[in-house]
Amino acid sequence: MSGGDPSTAAGGATGQGPAPEEFRVAAPIEVRFRDLDGMAHVNNAVYLTYFEVARARYWKTMGEGEWTRLRTYVVARAEIDFKSPVTLQDEVVCHVRVASFGRRSFSMDYLLVDRKSGRTLALGRTVQAMFDYEHGTSRPLDEEMKTAVRSFEGRPIPEQSGRSAAKPVGA
Repeated sequence: MSGGDPSTAAGGATGQGPAPEEFRVAAPIEVRFRDLDGMAHVNNAVYLTYFEVARARYWKTMGEGEWTRLRTYVVARAEIDFKSPVTLQDEVVCHVRVASFGRRSFSMDYLLVDRKSGRTLALGRTVQAMFDYEHGTSRPLDEEMKTAVRSFEGRPIPEQSGRSAAKPVGA
């Protein structure tokens, strides 16, 4: 999913986006009663929490200290393509991977699926901007992080120039 619409990315024979096998990390998500809205499906805002859980799992699986890594960036953009309602009966798994690197940011892709049926529930992307908390400004993405992520992912991760790592879905 390098730039562009995650629903048209390579993989996923159903046209519902990439296949789960294309992601390095999968985080089981427990759907809680409190996640539901008046129509008995998960409220749209809760999906970002599911992505956050998967993102933390990504860094932990990679061997990074969650707090250490979280203290180096801020989430600058979040997008979700809702594909199918999530209910209390679903066994949700959130797959996550790094999609691209920019000069001062990187994007992560998410695939939310029901483990039992294989149904795609949502596709998402977040853009994380590197942040210097001491000075209150953005900072460049370091090569050490890029190298570590590429090694962990075991695949090439594209470099995006300028602000294209933050391109909206479908742009």
